[in-house]
Amino acid sequence: MSDATPAGHPNWATLTEDAAQPWATLESRQLVDGYRVVLEDRVQVRPGVETLYQYRPRGPRAVFVLPVTAAGEAVLIRQYRYPLRATVTEVVAGGVERGENLLDAAARELLEEVGGVSHDWVPLPGFYPQPSISGVVFYAALALNVTLGATHHEDTETIERVVLPLQEAYRMLEAGEIQDGPSGLTLFHARRHLAERGLL
Repeated sequence: MSDATPAGHPNWATLTEDAAQPWATLESRQLVDGYRVVLEDRVQVRPGVETLYQYRPRGPRAVFVLPVTAAGEAVLIRQYRYPLRATVTEVVAGGVERGENLLDAAARELLEEVGGVSHDWVPLPGFYPQPSISGVVFYAALALNVTLGATHHEDTETIERVVLPLQEAYRMLEAGEIQDGPSGLTLFHARRHLAERGLL
């Protein structure tokens, strides 16, 4: 599936800028360089009203994947997150490389993080994780009939693969035990498709 023409996808093509912009950018400067660029713009909201706005522009995209085995098990990860100084339960996720097809990125992350392979993908709605401070876009997918093998973690990752019944994953979601927002939204959007296939 090309991410330029996401045929049949719920909303990937609509995650774009408005044709007409109600705010005018008067000046822009870069505060932080590198992978996580931060800009500060002087913006005219309407005549006579200006403000300074700090934000991350559109940049690195990410994919979030709920892997499900043929036996109806969810494959989650427990990953140490340094800013929180805590280990968090999440779905498989990772960045989309420049020019990379979204589902190719999802398949790559599935293999790297949990050693998973799937040939049965269901694209889920994409979303803006923090639209007040960032233009970053996240995309989600459900990977079905996943087979598991060896993982390929990066040296900087501390990840544990967790295989559990789908019902337990959704119990954790409803109990607030899955605290990563994108993971929770990915699980939410996957639920209808799982129910339609008789897995929930």
